[in-house]
Amino acid sequence: MSKMNLKVNGKKYEVDLDPSTPVLWVLRDHLNLIGTKYGCGVGSCGACTIHLNGRSLKSCQLPVSAVGVQEITTIEGLSENGEHPIQKAWLDVDVAQCGYCQTGQIMAAVSLLKSKPNPTDEDIDTFMTGNICRCGTYLRIKEAIKKAAKSSNK
Repeated sequence: MSKMNLKVNGKKYEVDLDPSTPVLWVLRDHLNLIGTKYGCGVGSCGACTIHLNGRSLKSCQLPVSAVGVQEITTIEGLSENGEHPIQKAWLDVDVAQCGYCQTGQIMAAVSLLKSKPNPTDEDIDTFMTGNICRCGTYLRIKEAIKKAAKSSNK
């Protein structure tokens, strides 16, 4: 066990745990931030997507020891009241079906719009490939990303 200091959603936490523990389980089991979901455990589905210093990545494969002083942002830290343009677009377009993958999809979409404020269909398809939706809401996801991009560029 090892004591580590983490910065998550703008707050500082001290955790005492095995340094090889995946960030996903630190968030869910130690910090009670359960918006980040466990999907596959091997980094293939994207349900566990978070931001580390603004870059999206899969938290199920990231050992907490690799975080260091970098800032973690989860879906809970994206906005207090669901006011982020992506979150609003998700609701407007009614993207979610079962909803399980949606936090990971949203976190990936936010990263996409940071890197490409006006993404093409190809940009969206390429960037979102690592996030799987078993319900197949990909067309609505793409529509919501385009809607958020338009509202952010006004």
